[in-house]
Amino acid sequence: MKRFRLAAVLAAALLALLPTTATAAEYPAPLPLTGQQIIHDPTVIRLTSGEYAAYSTGGIIGARLSKDLRHWDDAGNAFAEPSSWWYEYNDTGDPWAPDISYRAGRYWLYYAVSSWGTNHSAIGVATSDSGRPGTWTDHGKVFTSGTTDTWNAIDPAITRADGKLWMAFGSYWTGIRMVELNPATGKAVPGATVHHLATRPDAPYAVEGSYIVKHGRFHYLFASFDACCAGVNSTYKIRVGRSASITGPYVDSTGTPLLQGGGDLLLEGHGRYIGTGGQSVFKDKGKDWLAYHYYDATDEGTPKLALNRLSWSKEGWPKVF
Repeated sequence: MKRFRLAAVLAAALLALLPTTATAAEYPAPLPLTGQQIIHDPTVIRLTSGEYAAYSTGGIIGARLSKDLRHWDDAGNAFAEPSSWWYEYNDTGDPWAPDISYRAGRYWLYYAVSSWGTNHSAIGVATSDSGRPGTWTDHGKVFTSGTTDTWNAIDPAITRADGKLWMAFGSYWTGIRMVELNPATGKAVPGATVHHLATRPDAPYAVEGSYIVKHGRFHYLFASFDACCAGVNSTYKIRVGRSASITGPYVDSTGTPLLQGGGDLLLEGHGRYIGTGGQSVFKDKGKDWLAYHYYDATDEGTPKLALNRLSWSKEGWPKVF
């Protein structure tokens, strides 16, 4: 009996070392929110004024403001009207998937303009002294893609590493890519190498909306897998990998490269929260938060804002709570 007990103890210890994936019943609900919660592809930041701002796809980059992260007010749009060059990429001048950051005494808002089913796309940038809606000055194109390229210039996400400024971007057209930016202009360095960070083995690849953060000695790549934008039929989920180098290679906790379809499952649909994705990560008062949208099964699949705290395991992997 002692031999069998010892074997059982050893087996349990080995299982404890293996990565685990939460079941739907184990996923925590997001922070309870009130006010204007309708949002898609949120990017959130705490402004120097003390307010929180959330920008998103919808409108001319839709804006929400909050004093406490819990109650959100509709604040109109980042811009009063579309920039004229946006119409080169879609008929409505509709911008997508913004990313907000702060550096060099200014707020920087990156966004994409494109159309469904094409990689004739562009990423643009605007700046503001306050970060509030209606104060942004557009500075034009940062990086573009065309139908002969093997990537898609959408879903920008800015990060800094090794004294340089980087932009992760992309979807479907072979997955997530990255280029170096000129910190003075915020635009792609001419002739910059396009690094490949993540993809899946088969078309349509279905990985997009990346966001990269540094924790400890690793860079963590969060990405949305599968399908968005179909209400309660959406299958978006968030997966993550990490790398000691900003340009990769990124791997999951089993060692599977994200360039081979790897990625630990961080969050997927559960209960009323369908198609969780379009994520970004922000820090507030020393704490890490995951912002994302979900499609509300109790409200006809309306996309809404969700916020969850992020914790980190002893092995350095993120978990929502």
